[in-house]
Amino acid sequence: MPRSRPSRADTGDLLQVDRSAMRPLAERMRPVRLDEMVGQRRLVAEGTALRTAVEAGKIHSMVLWGPPGCGKTTLALLLAHYADAEFKAISAVLSGLPEVRQVLAEAAHRFDGGRRTVLFVDEVHRFNKTQQDAFLPHIERGTIVFVGATTENPSFELNSALLSRCRVHVMEAVSPDDIVETLRRALADAERGLGDRGLRIGDDLLGMIAVAADGDVRRALTLLEIAAELAGEGGEVTAGTLEQVLADRTRRFDKGGEQFYDQISALHKCVRSSNPDAALYWLTRMLDGGCDPGYLARRMTRMAVEDVGLADPRALQMSIDAWDTYDRLGSPEGELALAQLVIYLASTAKSNAGYMAFKQAKRDVREYGTQEVPMHFRNAPTKLMKELGYGSGYQYDHDADDGIALDQSGFPDAMGERVYYAPVARGLELKLKDKLDQLRAARADAIARSKAGD
Repeated sequence: MPRSRPSRADTGDLLQVDRSAMRPLAERMRPVRLDEMVGQRRLVAEGTALRTAVEAGKIHSMVLWGPPGCGKTTLALLLAHYADAEFKAISAVLSGLPEVRQVLAEAAHRFDGGRRTVLFVDEVHRFNKTQQDAFLPHIERGTIVFVGATTENPSFELNSALLSRCRVHVMEAVSPDDIVETLRRALADAERGLGDRGLRIGDDLLGMIAVAADGDVRRALTLLEIAAELAGEGGEVTAGTLEQVLADRTRRFDKGGEQFYDQISALHKCVRSSNPDAALYWLTRMLDGGCDPGYLARRMTRMAVEDVGLADPRALQMSIDAWDTYDRLGSPEGELALAQLVIYLASTAKSNAGYMAFKQAKRDVREYGTQEVPMHFRNAPTKLMKELGYGSGYQYDHDADDGIALDQSGFPDAMGERVYYAPVARGLELKLKDKLDQLRAARADAIARSKAGD
């Protein structure tokens, strides 16, 4: 028989919160019913599989993957409440293997007594393999309902054995509209929120808080609480007040986390696709989030050699110059050099022909191993070497017609002539392509005639 939704009166055990004003607003306003959750309609809307299971008290082990403040902890609390299970939380940042084992032992004892435990593991991706493996037998026996929370891609950060025993639920950043709804609820709620403060704040300012929160409900409520403190009892939150509160805000950015790599990937791909406006946006996002400008300069130098290449050799020098300019000027003035660089890289002609040629050459080096240098190319500084044939048959190109000894192969005998570099018909590489096409055809003909003469 499906469990009825909990009423507000019976939620004390769920939150275990002292409802005094000493508690942060974000904690006081934590949802106590699924209906109060915002921003995760795909997961917990009426009729969804997860909601139906939760309301029936039939919960499963899972990993909640989403950005900060999207409701991972709240959902875990609600899972425990609806299933009438004990809720225990540990943090991978603060807990080691001894703490994990203790919690698991307590859960096993509780299980023997007929009560399940929802074990919430925050930042689970920070646990190593041994620590993650400790949960496996307990999940299998049903001792715990495992709920792991992570901001990182579980496919990369969690053991396959753990993932195979859990369902991954993707949670999304909460939209500004949904955050505004939460802020209004906090302003109206006299019991848990700020409803007894007589606070006045315009909808436009609530929208500013929601945007500044960057998808993080907890952050939005914290900003509102700070604004309320500045305004005072019965006061009004003005644009000036909010300017003080939002002065140091930054966007979501995890130096070393998935968001970092997603953003640098977006920057690189926008440069590659010749979209200077989008590339400039991602560069600015990363600078705003605290990314090391030196790292960005290094990555853009890579773009200059990997994606622009010989279609515009000036891009490499401009990258070095922009890097040097930033080192000399620092922030924020030096960031303009990086901005101009990303615009140029994205706008100019592209070619990865040099990059692909290098990869092919490395492949042949691995395949053919240590090949001997052809005799005609070997250095012969001694009489013995000359007697052994070193340098024999070498043609000095400056003495040949048109300055190139076309019938002279440059590759090891076992390999024959190879073509790695295929310039594209774009930018400055177009001229290289025309020249090399003619030269390669002439060389192939000359070598063929030389072999026929032999």
